[in-house]
Amino acid sequence: MLKGILLVFFGACSFGILSTFVKLAYHEGYTLGDVTGAQAFFGAVILWALFFFQSRTSAYKAKEIKIVTPWWKMVLAGTCTGFVSVFYYQCVKLVPNSVAIILLMQFIWMSILLEFLIFKKRPSGIQFAAILLVLGGTVLASGMVETSISALNLTGIGFGLLAALCYAGFLMLSGRIGTEYPALKKSALMITGACILIFILFPPAFLFNGALGGSLLKWGLIIAVFGTVIPPLFYAEGVPKIGTALSSILSAAELPVAVMMAGFILQEQVSFLRWVGVAIILSAMVLPNLKYLKRTR
Repeated sequence: MLKGILLVFFGACSFGILSTFVKLAYHEGYTLGDVTGAQAFFGAVILWALFFFQSRTSAYKAKEIKIVTPWWKMVLAGTCTGFVSVFYYQCVKLVPNSVAIILLMQFIWMSILLEFLIFKKRPSGIQFAAILLVLGGTVLASGMVETSISALNLTGIGFGLLAALCYAGFLMLSGRIGTEYPALKKSALMITGACILIFILFPPAFLFNGALGGSLLKWGLIIAVFGTVIPPLFYAEGVPKIGTALSSILSAAELPVAVMMAGFILQEQVSFLRWVGVAIILSAMVLPNLKYLKRTR
């Protein structure tokens, strides 16, 4: 149980520190295409290397896995993660890091809305309350109360909301297709789809123009490891041990970690009122899972 808790917690923390490294890469002059391309490329290489290493082990060969979902559907679904990276990292470029992660957290109510629109699954009263908490918490946590509207970058906010929408779509697809795939292979296929999309949008000039000879190699590997390698592997190992409800609650660690990194590393101003907003959003993530957590206990 403790091992599962630690794995999910550190997987969420890995996601939380990601945007800080992206911001630091931007400070060194690298572009959106450089950062997203390097992350997807190195992430795909690492995941495929780990999968091929795993597939050679006797324990893996002993398992009989019947694959139903075509591989190309997994690659296509992975384009959602590519769009998340593109939109989110563009948002990070235009707004403070602490605001970007809060905008990404809007996937909570967007996921509920998508399920209603596509699968006609009506939100429960608790889920509706969670939506209101997220919206109210966002107003406080983003600093809208303390700053004028003109001081906010509306384009950056738009990219952040698009990232949240794509993330909600990715979660919906990930939970419904390719569930029979081994975790490593599923992750590798989806990151490959993200890599293809990003290379189409931003031709990978960094592979040939000498950028990897500088610090892009460092940032690319760091962002790939913390964004596309550690979280899926830790979640695949930890979630079955502790259950979905507790995992959802622990995943909320991503938000305060990102805000703390923004304050301590990037020296962004995070007021007490904004921390109150963060706490409200965290409560919105916990609320819908309480009954499932009690049932599990």
